[in-house]
Amino acid sequence: MIRLAPDQSAQIRRTEKVEFTFDGTAIWGHAGESLAAALIRSGRLHLRDAPEDADPRGAFCLMGLCQECLVVLEGQTVESCRIELQPGLDVTSLRYGADG
Repeated sequence: MIRLAPDQSAQIRRTEKVEFTFDGTAIWGHAGESLAAALIRSGRLHLRDAPEDADPRGAFCLMGLCQECLVVLEGQTVESCRIELQPGLDVTSLRYGADG
Protein backbone atom coordinates (compact mmCIF):
# COMPACT_ATOMS: atom_id res chain seq x y z
CA MET A 1 0.00 0.00 0.00
CA ILE A 2 1.36 3.40 -0.99
CA ARG A 3 1.05 6.14 1.58
CA LEU A 4 1.25 9.74 0.52
CA ALA A 5 2.30 12.48 2.87
CA PRO A 6 -0.57 14.75 3.84
CA ASP A 7 -0.93 17.96 1.85
CA GLN A 8 0.88 20.65 3.79
CA SER A 9 0.98 23.30 1.06
CA ALA A 10 -1.26 25.63 3.11
CA GLN A 11 1.59 25.94 5.61
CA ILE A 12 4.03 27.37 3.07
CA ARG A 13 4.64 31.05 3.73
CA ARG A 14 5.65 32.93 0.64
CA THR A 15 7.34 36.30 0.45
CA GLU A 16 5.67 39.06 -1.51
CA LYS A 17 5.35 38.81 -5.27
CA VAL A 18 7.76 40.96 -7.24
CA GLU A 19 7.92 41.75 -10.93
CA PHE A 20 10.98 41.55 -13.17
CA THR A 21 11.53 41.30 -16.91
CA PHE A 22 13.03 38.53 -18.98
CA ASP A 23 13.70 39.23 -22.65
CA GLY A 24 11.36 42.23 -22.39
CA THR A 25 8.42 40.32 -20.89
CA ALA A 26 7.17 41.13 -17.39
CA ILE A 27 7.25 38.11 -15.09
CA TRP A 28 6.61 37.75 -11.37
CA GLY A 29 8.27 35.68 -8.72
CA HIS A 30 8.68 35.74 -4.97
CA ALA A 31 11.23 38.07 -3.39
CA GLY A 32 14.27 36.15 -2.24
CA GLU A 33 13.85 33.05 -4.36
CA SER A 34 16.39 32.33 -7.05
CA LEU A 35 15.99 33.95 -10.43
CA ALA A 36 16.26 30.46 -11.98
CA ALA A 37 13.32 29.20 -9.90
CA ALA A 38 11.13 32.11 -10.98
CA LEU A 39 12.08 31.60 -14.64
CA ILE A 40 11.35 27.88 -14.50
CA ARG A 41 7.97 28.46 -12.82
CA SER A 42 7.06 30.95 -15.56
CA GLY A 43 7.86 28.36 -18.24
CA ARG A 44 11.10 29.95 -19.42
CA LEU A 45 13.36 26.94 -19.88
CA HIS A 46 15.59 28.22 -22.72
CA LEU A 47 17.91 30.57 -20.85
CA ARG A 48 20.91 30.63 -23.16
CA ASP A 49 22.34 29.24 -26.36
CA ALA A 50 25.32 26.90 -26.45
CA PRO A 51 28.25 28.86 -27.94
CA GLU A 52 29.36 26.07 -30.28
CA ASP A 53 26.09 25.33 -32.07
CA ALA A 54 23.45 27.68 -30.55
CA ASP A 55 21.45 24.75 -29.17
CA PRO A 56 19.07 25.79 -26.38
CA ARG A 57 20.37 25.39 -22.84
CA GLY A 58 18.68 25.83 -19.48
CA ALA A 59 18.97 25.20 -15.77
CA PHE A 60 20.51 21.88 -14.75
CA CYS A 61 22.12 21.60 -11.31
CA LEU A 62 20.55 24.74 -9.74
CA MET A 63 23.46 25.15 -7.31
CA GLY A 64 26.01 27.09 -9.32
CA LEU A 65 28.26 24.31 -10.57
CA CYS A 66 27.28 23.68 -14.17
CA GLN A 67 26.77 27.22 -15.56
CA GLU A 68 23.92 26.02 -17.76
CA CYS A 69 21.58 28.71 -16.38
CA LEU A 70 23.65 31.69 -17.51
CA VAL A 71 21.71 34.88 -18.29
CA VAL A 72 22.61 38.53 -18.73
CA LEU A 73 21.83 40.89 -15.84
CA GLU A 74 22.89 44.53 -16.00
CA GLY A 75 25.42 43.73 -18.71
CA GLN A 76 27.01 40.92 -16.69
CA THR A 77 26.78 37.21 -17.45
CA VAL A 78 25.56 35.52 -14.26
CA GLU A 79 24.27 32.16 -13.08
CA SER A 80 20.54 32.66 -12.55
CA CYS A 81 20.46 30.04 -9.80
CA ARG A 82 22.75 32.24 -7.69
CA ILE A 83 20.81 35.48 -8.10
CA GLU A 84 18.25 36.40 -5.45
CA LEU A 85 15.10 37.72 -7.07
CA GLN A 86 14.42 41.39 -6.44
CA PRO A 87 11.84 43.71 -7.95
CA GLY A 88 12.76 45.43 -11.19
CA LEU A 89 15.53 43.12 -12.41
CA ASP A 90 15.99 43.37 -16.17
CA VAL A 91 17.27 40.01 -17.40
CA THR A 92 17.95 38.77 -20.91
CA SER A 93 18.81 35.36 -22.26
CA LEU A 94 22.35 34.76 -23.44
CA ARG A 95 22.16 34.33 -27.20
CA TYR A 96 24.87 33.77 -29.77
CA GLY A 97 24.31 35.05 -33.26
CA ALA A 98 25.66 33.63 -36.48
CA ASP A 99 29.00 35.24 -35.61
CA GLY A 100 29.25 33.31 -32.31
